[in-house]
Amino acid sequence: MSAFIICQDEEAYIEDCLRSLDLCSEIVVVDSGSRDATIRIVRRLTEEGFPIRLYQEIWRGYAGQKQFALEQCAEEWCLNLDADERLDDELRQALPGMLAAPQEISAWRIRRRPYLIGYGYTPPYVYERPHLRLVRRGKGAYDLRKPVHESLRIEGRVRIARKGSLLHFRPLPIDEQILKDRRYSSLKAAQIVAERIPRPRFKMVLTPPYYFLRLYFARRLFLCGWPGFIQAMTGAIYSFMTEAKIYQQKALDADSAKARPRSWKKAAE
Repeated sequence: MSAFIICQDEEAYIEDCLRSLDLCSEIVVVDSGSRDATIRIVRRLTEEGFPIRLYQEIWRGYAGQKQFALEQCAEEWCLNLDADERLDDELRQALPGMLAAPQEISAWRIRRRPYLIGYGYTPPYVYERPHLRLVRRGKGAYDLRKPVHESLRIEGRVRIARKGSLLHFRPLPIDEQILKDRRYSSLKAAQIVAERIPRPRFKMVLTPPYYFLRLYFARRLFLCGWPGFIQAMTGAIYSFMTEAKIYQQKALDADSAKARPRSWKKAAE
C-alpha cells in the first residue's frame, strides 16, 4: 500500500501522521511551499527509515494537488490522509483484510472521528460520514472541477470499512474554525455559482437546522456533551455562510448587470 499526503506548514501535525503510516510500502508527501519546519520533519523521518518520497510542487488546488500525489504512487492500493489525520489501532489491524478485497472492489470509504476541545476523540459510534480514502491504483481520479471538498471518481464497487477509523486532530478554537469555514464556504459557493447549479432561496432557511440535526442526532454528537453541541452548531454556521454567499453572489451579478449603462450592454451584445 502507498500512502499520499498533501501539506503546507503542518509542523504541528505531520510527524504523528507519518508515524501512523509505518505499515506502508511507500509514503508520498507533496508539499506546496512550507515555510515552517514541515520539510525538516519529513526529511528527518526519511533518515530514520520511513519510505518517504518528498515532492515540492506549486499549489494546483486541492483536487489537482491530490491528483498529482496519487499519480506518484506505485503500489496497488493508495491511501489518502490529510496531515492532521492518523490511523487508529483498529484500522491498522483491519487494513490487511481490506487490501485483500476481490478485484471488483475498487475503493473503500473509511470513517473519521474528530477531536473535540473539552472532550477528546469522539467514540467509535460517533463519527463523520465515511470518506472515500483508499483506492485501487488506476481505478480512481479526483474531479479537478471542484476547488474544495474534492472527491474521487471511482470505476467499480466501493465498500465501507466496518472497523477502524481515521483520527482527525486539529483542535481549533471556534474563532479559528469559523475563519477556516469562511474560506471553505467561499470556495464552495463560488463553485456552485460558476456551475450555475440551481439553488432555491429557502435552502438558506432549511439547510442550517437540517445540518445541525443531522450532525447532532444522526451522527450522535449529542453523546459528546457541550463539545458535541458546539461541533454541530459550527457545522450549521458553515452551511448558512455557504447558502448566504451563493445568494449574495448571484444578487451582486444581477445588480451589476442592471447597473451597466445601456451603451455597455449594446457593445456586449
